[in-house]
Amino acid sequence: MSNTDKLLNVPLLISLCVFMCVLHSAQPMHWIYNPDRLKEVLSDLEPCPEFRPQSANPFYLRQTGEQTCYGDQAYVLLESLSTCGDVDVADLTKSFYKFFGPGTVYDLPLNDPYRKKGGPKAVLPINGPWRNGSLKAFFRNVDAGKEETGCDKDCQMDGVTKLAPVVAMFAGQPEMLEKVEKAIRVTQNNDMCVAVTLAAARILEHFILNGSDPGVLDKVLAQLNDPNRQNPQELDRAVIAQLQQVKENLVKSSSQLIPTVYTNT
Repeated sequence: MSNTDKLLNVPLLISLCVFMCVLHSAQPMHWIYNPDRLKEVLSDLEPCPEFRPQSANPFYLRQTGEQTCYGDQAYVLLESLSTCGDVDVADLTKSFYKFFGPGTVYDLPLNDPYRKKGGPKAVLPINGPWRNGSLKAFFRNVDAGKEETGCDKDCQMDGVTKLAPVVAMFAGQPEMLEKVEKAIRVTQNNDMCVAVTLAAARILEHFILNGSDPGVLDKVLAQLNDPNRQNPQELDRAVIAQLQQVKENLVKSSSQLIPTVYTNT
């Protein structure tokens, strides 16, 4: 079966985007970094803790079913792709600014991109969604008229969490990784963020084209080690080391890994 034939599995691609939306609507459990607190919150919800009726999020409050800031970014990207039929940087820039900007539910005092550090301490959780650091920098860059609007310092997970629509649209096509990078740099113009996001895009594309595969990490590592790979990044060697670490720890539970192995969580 060719890659073109595999792309005809439209229900799979639709399901992928629906899953992305459902995943990000489980935000009452978002950003609980204290393991003991998380265990306490989960204690009366197992085995189905995903959609807790009341938010336990210590940073922001939204109704269950509403999106995280990551899910909303993915929605904006999906809508732009649907409207333009391609990754259109100008449309994405305009759409991100409109969706997250002045007069929206994200327009809260703590979310102000020009809020000075050292001011009154914020009272958390805020009553509304969270506009994270890369989006704040994006607004400042757009307001300043910069051609490169993405934040050059932020390397958090925004790119990975919103890449699904782009991969679904271009899976199996040689320009897929280029399209992902183009979309991500609108809000995150950071090389490590891009390198990690592209590795995640390779993983997702493999599942789209081949179905479930326990050997996916080996396949992606082989791609990243290929000197003739698509869209190479200077930081691919660092990503290879990260993926090797993931492989070595697959058999361990999250409680064994956090924060012993993954200390920045």
